[in-house]
This record gives sequence, structure tokens and C-alpha cells, in this order.
Amino acid sequence: MVKDRATYGYRLVWARLRLAGHDRVNHKRVYRVMRDEGWLLYRHGEKPVDTRKHEGKVAVKESDVRWCSDGLELSCDNGEKVRVAFALDCCDREIMSWVATTKGIDAALVGDLMMQAVENRFGPDGKPPKPIEWLTDNGSCYTAAETRSFAKQLGLKPVTTPVTSPQSNGMAESFVKTLKRDYAKLADRPDSQTVMALLPKWFDD
Repeated sequence: MVKDRATYGYRLVWARLRLAGHDRVNHKRVYRVMRDEGWLLYRHGEKPVDTRKHEGKVAVKESDVRWCSDGLELSCDNGEKVRVAFALDCCDREIMSWVATTKGIDAALVGDLMMQAVENRFGPDGKPPKPIEWLTDNGSCYTAAETRSFAKQLGLKPVTTPVTSPQSNGMAESFVKTLKRDYAKLADRPDSQTVMALLPKWFDD
């Protein structure tokens, strides 16, 4: 497992073992084994600390109260780029939908993203019983009048982070780092076609 997930710390390895059915494995034992084998990552205080401000609290106690979205760009060895956007529940952290393109993320793609997320949770003809906050940064694809109007039709309430503090969408930013660090960084990315083919497996995992 450590070989396949070289960026995982001992707690993530322990969590994956529990998901695989090894309920009796103690996290302290996982730590000791990884320490003795030299597989541990940074210790606290050794890794540079991110000093950016995170305003407010993104997480909520119930599902389907607040969803967040963000985008990322993955570079390929041949110079091509794949741009990805995703929708994440701020309670259970499920990735409900995602879209990818070799062009730019526009309002139409964000519309697809929102519709897929709603269908994932409430079915093809369903709609949230009450408006769900749709938290994003101030990217043009999110703030476009077309996007905001369609969001409201789907039962979503568009909310954007302060212009001076895009890090306020910390949960989405955290997932971006995870996808880049634990998957994209470790994968062969010769071209956009290869990356597009890998994305379903990465998101499913």
C-alpha cells in the first residue's frame, strides 16, 4: 500500500487498512512499522506551514446543506493541459460530480457540474427540499449570470468567497492538493488523452 500511495502519512494508511477490513489494526502499530521502515512523511514542524488566512468555517454538520466547488489544472509531458472542476459536499466530503476538458472551464461546463451533482443526490427529476449553498471562488465561470441563474433553478444558492481571501474555500482547496499530490504527481501523464482516461479511477478512489 505504501508503495502505491507514496504520499500517504501513517494515519491515511491506517484509514485505508480499516476500509479494507483490517479493523483490529492500531494506528500506533502502523506508525511504528512505517517509522522503522523509513516510510514516514514530514514530522510536525519540519514542513513549511501555510500562513494564508482561512476565513469562516466551511464544514457543516449535515449533508446537502453546503456544497463547494473549485477547479484545477493538470499539465502533461507534451505541453497539453487538462482542466478539471468538481462538486464536493461540505459535510460528508463526497465528490458528487466532476467535469474535465482540454479547453477552459466555462459557464456551460459548470452548469453540467451542478446538474450532475443534484441528480447524484436527488435523482434525475429530483430537487433539494431547501436551497443548498453553492460555495465557490470568484472565477468567471462561477460568477457568470448564466451560472447563477441556472444554480437557482436547480435549488442551489450561489455563495462566493471574499475576493481577498479565496482560501476561504479551504475544503475544496484541500481536495485539489490531495488529487495533485496523491494521484497526478505519481502518475505518468504523457498527454491529455491519458490523463482524461485516468480521472474516473482517481475520483472513484
